[in-house]
Amino acid sequence: MSHHDGSSQEPAGLDGLPPLYSIAKGEVVSIQTYGAFVRLPGYRKEGLVHVSEMSASRVENASEIVDVGEHVWIKVIGREIQGEKVKLSFSMKAVNQGTGRDLDPNNVIADQDLRRRRQFRDQTSNRITLEAVLNTTCTKCGCKGHFTKDCFSAPGLQYTLLPEEDDEEPQHQQTSAATSQQESDRKKKKKEKERRKGAQFLLVSYHLLEKDLQRCGDQH
Repeated sequence: MSHHDGSSQEPAGLDGLPPLYSIAKGEVVSIQTYGAFVRLPGYRKEGLVHVSEMSASRVENASEIVDVGEHVWIKVIGREIQGEKVKLSFSMKAVNQGTGRDLDPNNVIADQDLRRRRQFRDQTSNRITLEAVLNTTCTKCGCKGHFTKDCFSAPGLQYTLLPEEDDEEPQHQQTSAATSQQESDRKKKKKEKERRKGAQFLLVSYHLLEKDLQRCGDQH
């Protein structure tokens, strides 16, 4: 089993675990949708091979790649202490599954994946904290979105947010547009009525003229 030179600098709480960046062959003991748990010979602690670490191509379900009882080559890419628990992270894509050769000898890919996981975890934590604050109701003013210790209102007073001018403009624009449309429709109807009246007047005048001509012909 190979290992990284910096493994001796790991915290004492990680003693008795496989060295960081070491390569070994282990047995798949459990499969979940998000990954597979692998146990290494000589160690009681199991490590997780996340679906993102199973193959260079996208994997939707761990069962597509491995089966329980199957032996696979892994590389230890993470050893973290979370409270009283120790988390082991393994990678299959960093090792040639046929020969056990290290495909990432300089640990460039492993370091990139570690930074990405930490960044995702930090963003998730910040989002949860923000949502918790937004859903908090102040016991001093009764409003949501801040803690009692951060409230600046006087006892008994209630504050509400006023709509910004930018928020009111679209409604005003919509009202103006509707009014203009109504005015345009009204003008069109008025012109149509005038046109029909003019046509009716010409028709009546034609009939009167026709009768006058007929009368004149009868007299002659």
